[in-house]
Amino acid sequence: METIKLVYPVEGGDLIEAGEASSKMKLTLKKLGLPQDVIRRASICMYEGEINMVIHADGGQAEVEIDPGQIRICMTDTGPGIPDVQQAMQEGFSTAGQTARELGFGAGMGLPNIKRYSDEMHIDTQLGKGTTVTVLIKIPQ
Repeated sequence: METIKLVYPVEGGDLIEAGEASSKMKLTLKKLGLPQDVIRRASICMYEGEINMVIHADGGQAEVEIDPGQIRICMTDTGPGIPDVQQAMQEGFSTAGQTARELGFGAGMGLPNIKRYSDEMHIDTQLGKGTTVTVLIKIPQ
């Protein structure tokens, strides 16, 4: 298999459409016949990152590269950045607003779930400039 590259724009603030990019990626992974566990883990990581971009950063972009041995998901936004990554990685910590919480989002599990379900996770954030979260999901051979 050659490298497959997918790009998904993520609209900010639209919690009704949130999850659309992760659903599209999941369908592609299924069509490729990847193992169900790999699809599940990649979909969770993508969904959590997508929701974070919608709630905290007024959107962004997700780029997915699928190679024979791994899936690389790079989610980039131009939001406010994360002031304290260590704190943001704590389960239950959230800066989500009231509207997001009323709709069932903002439970503070986004980044911890991404870390839990990925093989590697990297966060690059700059205050006032944005955040890039990159995850790798290995595909067993």
